[in-house]
Amino acid sequence: MEKITSDRVLEIFYRLIKGEMFNSRSLAENYNVSAKTISRDINRIKNFLSEHRELMNYAEIVYSNRLKSYILKSDELLKNSELFAILKVLLGARCFNSEDMLSIVQKLERFTTLQNRDILTDIVGREMNGYSEVHSDCDSVIENLWQIIKCIEEKRYITVTYLKMDRSEIIRKLRPASIMFSEYYFYLIAYDDTEPEKAKYFRIDRIRHIRENREFFRDDKRYKFDESDFRKQNQFMFPGEVVRIEFEFTGLSVQAVLDRIPTARVIRKNGRTSVITAQVNYGRGLIMYLLSQGSWIKVLSPQMLIDDMRKEINEMSKKYD
Repeated sequence: MEKITSDRVLEIFYRLIKGEMFNSRSLAENYNVSAKTISRDINRIKNFLSEHRELMNYAEIVYSNRLKSYILKSDELLKNSELFAILKVLLGARCFNSEDMLSIVQKLERFTTLQNRDILTDIVGREMNGYSEVHSDCDSVIENLWQIIKCIEEKRYITVTYLKMDRSEIIRKLRPASIMFSEYYFYLIAYDDTEPEKAKYFRIDRIRHIRENREFFRDDKRYKFDESDFRKQNQFMFPGEVVRIEFEFTGLSVQAVLDRIPTARVIRKNGRTSVITAQVNYGRGLIMYLLSQGSWIKVLSPQMLIDDMRKEINEMSKKYD
């Protein structure tokens, strides 16, 4: 079995892992040895990678004619196109502060291929210059997330100091169940003692302090939380009962509505009018979304949704009288 033993070979190997590029001549000059010696060193590293393919994530050393250098190549590394797509999502989410976002970007770049890295760095740099984070009331969303995740895994009660929408502060002892993300914000889904079987939502950026209690909880089917079902039925992060709604849509893109509400499906179609049904959490978020579609949407059922839509529209109309 091939081993990497000499300090020089170890250093070359480490430099490749860090993403450096070099050829035999430059290495020979750097270490004051012959190019033939460097070629043997490179072959020893190649043999080591070949014999430990799974351990080394199927990495291999290849010579790039375009770059005229040796590079470390691995299918386990992110492609630049993949990294760019991930970063665009993160930057568009705007959920992390600038310092945390920059740290994430720099760390992700280390796990990419070397080809076109300079182009990628330039593009991402321009994106970061214009980065605008959403307001947060906590010191670090990332730290809050990790602390809550650990408590969920440990089944540990937490006590949070939370800032409500009206900016009043409350303290709640919670049984954390899950973390979800929707439109710029992470949400903690949890239960408290006031309504022990009703899930409540807390924006994690508004949690000012988290205390980990010494008390633990056991699995209980009353608190069974299914993230998959939740995502399908609650796209608006407002609590409410699950109801079936039906509405007409006359807008340009029915698919946009179906994408926004995963449980939605077209049950009838007449020209530009599509009748859509969906099973969703009934709450303020649903009403706000339907209103955002303007005259393209007409609610058909249930009656309470029709009444709430009519009431909201009337209140809006009064502001323009």
